[in-house]
Amino acid sequence: MTALSSPSSTSENAPHETITMHESEQVARANASGLQPVVFVHGLWLLPSSWERWARFFENAGYIAVTPGWPDDPETVAEANAHPEVFADKTVGQVSEHLDTLVRGLTRKPVIVGHSFGGLLAQMLAGRGLASATVAIDPAPFRGVLPLPISALKAAWPVLGNLANRHRAVPLSFEQFRFSFANALNEDEAQELYARFAVPAPGAPLFQAAAANLNPWTEVKVDTEHPDRGPLLVISGENDNTVPWSIANASFHLQERNTGITEITEMPGRGHSLTIDHGWREVAETALQFVRRFV
Repeated sequence: MTALSSPSSTSENAPHETITMHESEQVARANASGLQPVVFVHGLWLLPSSWERWARFFENAGYIAVTPGWPDDPETVAEANAHPEVFADKTVGQVSEHLDTLVRGLTRKPVIVGHSFGGLLAQMLAGRGLASATVAIDPAPFRGVLPLPISALKAAWPVLGNLANRHRAVPLSFEQFRFSFANALNEDEAQELYARFAVPAPGAPLFQAAAANLNPWTEVKVDTEHPDRGPLLVISGENDNTVPWSIANASFHLQERNTGITEITEMPGRGHSLTIDHGWREVAETALQFVRRFV
């Protein structure tokens, strides 16, 4: 991707890169369309391309899709696996500011849909008053979310098990991907998803999330009481090992402090791969139904 310019700030909160040419073109397309934009935010171990079917689905329903990356995201899975170093040292603050810049470039306040750490980032942006509605799917926890199930710790252990991973990009083996994402799928589909979607991920966000409740200055925090947060839906996969119900439900209860509509729903039999596996459309329809009620 070609960056339009580079920021001079060295703050951890500053975006590592400014908006890429591809992202700028998406924003311009959305603004020119006059349609309601929907911004899709991916999480760890995935790329923006993981949202391609969702983007088409929402556009067929009359919206305009924007699928930004995290700073320095490669265009393809093959490129990402060939150059994992580009993911290293990306922090939650850098990514949130990158997305903040993109969202503020839209002429209409967007719907924001995020999965996993993308679900956390979607809530962060909503907590700044930047979303007309938000759907957080199996969202990573933020400061104040207390449950830490064993399965979530095991899913994060490929990163958290080595302190040096704080500054590295970390790939998942197939066995690790199977546990973290594809535990609710058969072996063949798990292998297909691993080959099609899995890429290395920065270790920093997981270390930040793990320490969020011990660090009052953490970047992993959400303003749950912002008066312009807008309607929020949390979607949880019943069999998710990475973000089990206890984490999603704790996030929901913190968000209930807001005066806006706050809802939660559980997708039966689904794991963390629920946005990319064979059942993605059911999850997308659940999100679309919620969005249509308010936007």
